[in-house]
Amino acid sequence: MSKIKRKELEKLSRNELSSKLFELKKELMKENTQIAIGTNPKNPGNIKIIKRNIALIIKIIKKKAKDEE
Repeated sequence: MSKIKRKELEKLSRNELSSKLFELKKELMKENTQIAIGTNPKNPGNIKIIKRNIALIIKIIKKKAKDEE
């Protein structure tokens, strides 16, 4: 997983952003489950990237909601 670019996300609709957010949260849950079980994740830095991407998507969704008002 790599960091998603802001410009790419801003081009997406709110529905596409929501589905992307759902996918990222699902992936984060898988990573956290691996850690809880005691196995080492394939890429430990991946969790930090996923969290940043989730935060960015939430920020853009809120911005789009505010702009529509």
